[in-house]
Amino acid sequence: MKFTKFGKAVLISAISAVVALSITSCDESYTVGYLYVTGTVTNQTGNNGIVSGYQIDHNTGRLVVVNGLPVASGGSNPVRAVLITGSRYLYVLNRGVNSSGGSTCTTADPCQGSNITEFAVGGDGILTAQETFFTQGINPFRIIGDPTGNFLYVLDHDAPDSNSVTGSAGTTNSCSEALGAATTSCGDVTAFTVNQTTGRLSLIVNAQVTSASGAALPYFPVQANPIDFSLISGFVITLAGTPATGDTAFPYTYSTTTGQLTINQNSTQPLGISQGTAMVPGSGFLYVLDNEGTLVNNGSASQILPFSIGTNGALQAQTGGAVPDDPTLANPIYLLVESKGKFLYVVNQGNDVQGTNPTSGIAGYVIDPTTHQLSFIAGEPYGTGAGPQCLVEDPSDQYILSADFDDSEATYRVVDPNSGALNNPRVTSQVTLQGPATWCLINGRTS
Repeated sequence: MKFTKFGKAVLISAISAVVALSITSCDESYTVGYLYVTGTVTNQTGNNGIVSGYQIDHNTGRLVVVNGLPVASGGSNPVRAVLITGSRYLYVLNRGVNSSGGSTCTTADPCQGSNITEFAVGGDGILTAQETFFTQGINPFRIIGDPTGNFLYVLDHDAPDSNSVTGSAGTTNSCSEALGAATTSCGDVTAFTVNQTTGRLSLIVNAQVTSASGAALPYFPVQANPIDFSLISGFVITLAGTPATGDTAFPYTYSTTTGQLTINQNSTQPLGISQGTAMVPGSGFLYVLDNEGTLVNNGSASQILPFSIGTNGALQAQTGGAVPDDPTLANPIYLLVESKGKFLYVVNQGNDVQGTNPTSGIAGYVIDPTTHQLSFIAGEPYGTGAGPQCLVEDPSDQYILSADFDDSEATYRVVDPNSGALNNPRVTSQVTLQGPATWCLINGRTS
């Protein structure tokens, strides 16, 4: 086939247009997911907290406010939130306020008005409030969803009939019935099934323990003074201790079919730490953060303890034992294992609540693929704003994001896929939030 000069010119122009279009398409920005941040706004009507939302740009990581957000969180003092059921529903745990209207909830001065508010996640990341649900215990403060999206669990600091709440002494209650006669004060886990169509929550009753009336207990007792809990390898494991420490772990076996929790050992497991602040799963391991551990290796007073999960949920220390936190940082509160399991990051809140804190930041570690031991990434730590509360990875595995309580900012950094280093982003690294942040989470569902 022969082309005239005119035909050749037309063909070349067409090819050029296709090439140009393909290049443009490769560079085209689009939303890879949404960042949601819960926060407190003290001057808002009804003392409600808020939920802010941001589109995450694939090419730059730039955060753009979702139209229609923020929205009221459905209650006061939102402390945690989760996305489940294919990211179609978001649940905010509002802890409520104490007798003086403050956010500090204690056994002696419990918070009132706590709830779980359900939101439907719509197109473009918009959130629409649905129903409100309630836990069975007192002072709820942690919430997690199971991997199937079928079940939701909330950690209550105090069980309703705990002796620490009722002031009783030497009486039999749900704590002693579930955890042994010597245990008369305890916290609890409230469990729910999730309706896959509506997102509605329904209570799961305790099949092992009955209440004083003979009815099934509507919650699952855990150790007194719980600090955090996690779901991993078929177990719901609680970190607890004396009021100022988190030094023991206690497991429930978890059914992936019914969501039921079952005790298979009544004794707690000492962890040999001073002040646990969080337990976080990652790549099949459970990591416990210890805020005031024995000085280890480089002189840090904080440390990370990696565990594998053994028989009946027992925690088995990994080879090498405790790993030091970065000695220039303070108060580790959360960690994240990135999606490929190569790197681990610990966010440190610091101790200064005045808004400028040189000890806030992110420590970074390389995970050995064979031994799973941790070693510092060259060049860490990495800066954040003041008082970071959380740490998440975007759905494209390019960015690590955090949100701050002290300066009401969200910060994001670019992940080097080879070294794990967190580099400065290609655009402005921070956005201003409407009020102090309390938690953040990522939604990878964009349509």
